[in-house]
Amino acid sequence: MQKIAIISTCTEDWGGSEELWGRSIPPLQAAGFNVSVLKYYINRNHPEFVKLAERQVKLIEIFPAHDMLKRIGKKLVKTYHETMVAITKSPPRPEDFTSFIRIIRKESPSLVIISQGINFDGLKLAYQCLLLKIPYVVIAQKAVDFYWPHKNDRDFMLKALLGARNTFFVSKHNLRLTEEQFGKRLPNGKVIFNPVKLSGNIVPFPNTSGQYKLACLGRLFLLDKGQDMLIRILASEKWKARPLTVSFIGKGDDEAALKDMAALLGVKNVDFRGHIHDIEHMWGEYHALILPSRSEGLPLSMVEAMSAGRPVIISNAGGNAELVEEGVTGFIGYPDEASFEAAMERAWERREEWEQIGKKAAAFVRANVPKCPENDFAQIILNLVNK
Repeated sequence: MQKIAIISTCTEDWGGSEELWGRSIPPLQAAGFNVSVLKYYINRNHPEFVKLAERQVKLIEIFPAHDMLKRIGKKLVKTYHETMVAITKSPPRPEDFTSFIRIIRKESPSLVIISQGINFDGLKLAYQCLLLKIPYVVIAQKAVDFYWPHKNDRDFMLKALLGARNTFFVSKHNLRLTEEQFGKRLPNGKVIFNPVKLSGNIVPFPNTSGQYKLACLGRLFLLDKGQDMLIRILASEKWKARPLTVSFIGKGDDEAALKDMAALLGVKNVDFRGHIHDIEHMWGEYHALILPSRSEGLPLSMVEAMSAGRPVIISNAGGNAELVEEGVTGFIGYPDEASFEAAMERAWERREEWEQIGKKAAAFVRANVPKCPENDFAQIILNLVNK
């Protein structure tokens, strides 16, 4: 039986970047493939990995025998911020790929899928596949304007990109930015969507009773998500006086810092609700989505909000503006306080129209976003293997 190996560079137990490959596994297995999943660290108690194990997916840690990993476990896996600081301020250190090479040779996959959090954090592993002459594809869930590959890495990373059967990006912006960062067009580049976890039905719009509720849905990580800008905007007397509440939904490293910032600035019309698993039910409480992101791929929270029939107030980071029409399905600002507040103001002035704007957003998603992109992705993979 042929094998497909999936490698994820996500440093979280299970992030949004896992959904595409995770949901593609059942159709790949149905086509007769054994599937293995490799990560630097795997929390086998996480519900999603429990489900994968139940499906007979082989779970493999890339460095299981590393002494340091045994001592400090997950802490060895650097966060995105730590990685950015290390790469941008100092030359990269040589790495030992012996364990990874041994695993890949033992698995002997027909194809390797490398899923990256950003657009080059897995290319060192892709390059090893290239050297081993094992076919592979690369997925990038985000590309960042202010985070470029280190000069010492650009050559092998470009070889890894060009050597892939396909390179997948979640937005046109991310594909274009990657080409600019490496100074090369990627003829194997394709844009794909992530799966939408909602039913696709419009969630009934909640009564306002004169009070409007916005959901800021995403990881509490201000380097990417920019929640600090939103708190700063809400600190003005104008926004404090308005019948408006913003809920930060999600968890992350900057939760305590954002709470302290809100307290310092006297912003009392915000709350922190942590993770909410039933997002479709959640939208029964909220009138619109607000995302002041500094960097993005194409946020699933935005697509799901539109699918649920909610207008979106977004920055034009990443591919956000590729799915939103200003004043028709949402409101777009730049990721700075003045521009983003202007978008908020335009939205506020038309708050009586939010329900109708949300219906237009839902219609746009139905017409332009594939219902099951994971099946489309799986078919692309099967076509590549069959070739």
